[in-house]
Amino acid sequence: MISSSQKLNPKIFDKDVAQVPVRRGFGEGLLVAGEADDRVVGLCADLTESTQMHLFKEKFPNRFIEMGVAEQNLVTTASGMASMGKIPFVSSYAMFSPGRNWEQIRTTIAYNDVPVKIIGSHAGVSVGPDGGTHQAIEDIALMRVLPNMIVISPCDSIEAKKATMAVAQTKKPTYIRLIRDKTPVITTENTPFEIGKAQIYFEPITGKPDVAIIATGALVHRALMVARELEKEKIGVTVVNLSTIKPLDEKMILEVAKSASAIVTVEEHQIAGGMGSAVAEFLASNFPVPIEFIGVDDKFGQSGTPDELLEHYGMGVSHIKTAVLKVLKRKK
Repeated sequence: MISSSQKLNPKIFDKDVAQVPVRRGFGEGLLVAGEADDRVVGLCADLTESTQMHLFKEKFPNRFIEMGVAEQNLVTTASGMASMGKIPFVSSYAMFSPGRNWEQIRTTIAYNDVPVKIIGSHAGVSVGPDGGTHQAIEDIALMRVLPNMIVISPCDSIEAKKATMAVAQTKKPTYIRLIRDKTPVITTENTPFEIGKAQIYFEPITGKPDVAIIATGALVHRALMVARELEKEKIGVTVVNLSTIKPLDEKMILEVAKSASAIVTVEEHQIAGGMGSAVAEFLASNFPVPIEFIGVDDKFGQSGTPDELLEHYGMGVSHIKTAVLKVLKRKK
């Protein structure tokens, strides 16, 4: 059943559930952060409306810089501004930032531990027709390996807004991963969010869970749909929204691993090096359990509709359900 303590959207499973681009939440959150603190500045690489930074640009034109198609300059300029006391937010497509400018992020931002907030929009295969060259499915791996870097993957537009507002108040470099397409609104304004904390969104009606699904980003909704289906089949499922991938909520992961003794991780990213890898690395040293991984399995993307691609690359509801049944057999 849906966790009542999380105050989620009561229409989660309805056909008419609201569908909003996750990136819109970033644009709205940046506007709020800018209103609250005049140290907040925005820099973009010629994708202002696509990344929803135009809201900030229109309200605070004197605190916005259009850098053009120059992603390396984008982050190095932001690093300098952060060193002088500003709180820079930089946005582009994830394939370009951190995809194109990773070395500059590493050396000028992470190495110097300055509070630049890197917004990677249009991540995952759900970019759709833009094709494999523009589908960032390696960005979590690129960013979570960097010392000092916080990595956040919001599940919907409301959580993206909260994450943006929260990171504006930290002194750490941060990467927020956003997807392009409209996705179901899972949370509400009253749903708790805290950097570094995972949340249980679904839990068995009674007793311990048979399996835990740990999901991140927009695929949290698909994980919830699977949990509801399995509940009807008398299989108890815990669904965890792991929006902060780094730092990992080790306490929560350990608790659900001990309770369920079997885990499925779900992400719109390469299986290698992603959120699932982070979970597996932690559990391998602390509480090994059977794990199945849902994500892109060592392939590049291609053109197609978002739903076609998610199905093709094994990230649909049926694939998550199959992974759950498979891990339950291993558990026995």
